[in-house]
This record gives sequence, C-alpha cells and structure tokens, in this order.
Amino acid sequence: MTSDTSKKSVPRGFWTVWTSVALDLLGFGIIIPILPLYASDFGASPYIIGLLLASYSLAQFIFSPIWGRVSDKVGRKPVLVITLVGSAIGSLVLGLAGSILILFVGRIIDGISGASVAVARAVVADTADEKDRPRLMGYLGAAFGIGFVLGPALGGLAGLFGPRVPFFIAGFLAAVNAVVAWYRLDETRKEPIAKSPSLMRSVRELDGGLATLIALSFVAVAAFSLFETTFALLAADRLELSAPQISMVFAFVGVVLVTTQAGLVGPASRRFSEISLIGLGLSLNVAGFLLVAFSTTLLQLAPGLILLAVGQGFTTPALASAIAGRAPDGRAGVVLGVQQSAGGLARVLGPIAGGILFAVGIRMPYLVAALATLAVLLLLPTARPSHREP
Repeated sequence: MTSDTSKKSVPRGFWTVWTSVALDLLGFGIIIPILPLYASDFGASPYIIGLLLASYSLAQFIFSPIWGRVSDKVGRKPVLVITLVGSAIGSLVLGLAGSILILFVGRIIDGISGASVAVARAVVADTADEKDRPRLMGYLGAAFGIGFVLGPALGGLAGLFGPRVPFFIAGFLAAVNAVVAWYRLDETRKEPIAKSPSLMRSVRELDGGLATLIALSFVAVAAFSLFETTFALLAADRLELSAPQISMVFAFVGVVLVTTQAGLVGPASRRFSEISLIGLGLSLNVAGFLLVAFSTTLLQLAPGLILLAVGQGFTTPALASAIAGRAPDGRAGVVLGVQQSAGGLARVLGPIAGGILFAVGIRMPYLVAALATLAVLLLLPTARPSHREP
C-alpha cells in the first residue's frame, strides 16, 4: 500500500523545473498588461498593438515543436536554459526599444524562446510514472497560473519607476532563472534517439488518439481565449463593472485555477483516468460558458466563473499528461512541443474570433465556446490510449 508521503513525493529536480516555469511566466505576466500602453507611446495604433501581441504566439506556434524535437535529441536542460536566455534577451530588447519595429523584434525573440512549459512537461514525462503524471502536470499548471496572478501586480509596481523598468525586471528574472537552471537542473532525458525522424515526419506519424488530443487542446485553449478576450467588454456593458473590479474578477479566476491545479488534480487523478478527467473538465467548461452567457448579475456570474476556472484547471494538466503518456518512445519533447504550438495558434485565432463574435452579439463568444467544447467532448472517446487505462 502506498503511503501518503510517497504519493506526495516528486521526482528529483522537479521543483527546479517548477521554479523555472513560475519565474518565466511571472516575467510574461509582468509584460503583457503594460505592453499595449508602452507600444502606444511609440505611436502604435490598436491594429498594430494587436499584431504585436499576436506576434509572440505566432513565433511560439512555429518554434515550439522545433525546440521540443531538439530537447529529444540533445536533452531537456540545455534547451530550457537556452529558451530562458532568449526570454531575457527579448525582454531587454523591449526595454531598450526606440521604435515599433524593435518592439516587434523583442516580442518575436521572446516568442521563439517561449518553450519552457513544453520542455518542463517533457521533464515530467521523463521522470514521472503514469499515476503521478497528472498531479505533476497540475503543479506545473499552478506555476503558470501564479505567474499570471502575481505578474501584473509586480509589473504595475515596477511601472511606477518608469515605463521601461518592468521589461528590465522581466529580463533579469529570466537571466537569473537560466543560471539557476544550469547549475541545479539534472538532465532527465534517458537516452539519445538512435535515429531521430524529421519534425514533419514526427508530426505526420502522430496516431489518431494523439492527434485528437492535440486538436482538443487547441479547441480548449481557443474557447477559453474567447472568454479572456471579451469578458471585460461583457462585464462593463452588462454589469457596469469598473476596470479595477474587472481586474479583481480575473484575479479571482486565476486563484481558483491555481488552487484547482495544485490541490484538486492530484486527488482526482487517483480516482479517474486521464480521459475521464479531461471529460469532466470539458463538461464543467461547457456549463461555465453557458452560465456566463446568460448571467445578468454578478451573483449569477460567479458560479459560471468558478466552473470555468475549475474546468480549465482539470482539463489542461490532464491533457498534457495524456499526450505525454501516448508519445512514442524518445519523442515526448516534440509531441508536447506540437501541443504547445497548437496552443500558440489558438491564442492567435481565439482573440480575433472573440472580437468578431462579440460584435455580432454579446452572448455569441460564450455560446460558440460552449458549442465548440461540446463538439470536441463528443470526440473524446476516439482518443483511445495505446495501453489499457485504469
């Protein structure tokens, strides 16, 4: 019988990876809220600002599978360190920028380097057994959430000392992170691949179940992006919430999301298979989108927000765990890189679709998100594992 202590143990070096992800996303969270205002000081129009924000996700979409494949060939540690150094350089370029063109250069460098989460998930795939994998993926998701909850607050405080200071702080965090990872992280990739297939071949050879899970990951991220992009508009229009109140609502969603991933995914994964946990999370998301769509008061809205946060908190780590578990031997990095690439594309297309749908009708982004999530939920049984699940 497994003791409680062993259930709560983590592989050697996991907390170094967790800290790397948390600090990397903290730097990302520092930059995102202030970048539009910073760009507007250079004379950027709203359209150019939208392209600037999308350039990060587009670069990540292209390069995440490449970094994943490289990590399969040369190891997780050097790739994680290189991407952290790249994030530091990208933030420094943003802080020193003197034109809109240089802003794009800095943001694209940061996007090219935005593979730390995929590499960290590959570390979990290397070191965790099947039962522990969802719990550890949940911890990584919590690190992601903590960065987004604390980052904007830290960025706002740093901005009091000058508009460029937040970017320098983000770059400093990434640089320190790279040094610590280099000295403290052990390599987890067990053996080199004897004959590594090309990136395109690796993608083409994804089996049906893996392809379904990655497509499902894309839809889940895109649907949640519809909510993130348009909620402030809905809250101001329907509920007449002020900007500080809307920020508090987003912080509340972030706290629930982090709590779910850090505290609930582990116990739930001991009772449900990965596929069942994904189904539970998606079902909660469908209910949450519908409640948000038809809420007219903050009291009615709160249950919908909680369902969305809990649902996303279950779905994200369970998907990452299921994808990692089904990756062919020696190719966890590239497969998880493809998943992160799909998420990057979803964060490009989701906000665009959200704006268009909101212009059509205030409920449309949430109704479309619910329908899209329900559609992939019905496809979930086709994502059959390559081995028998408990």
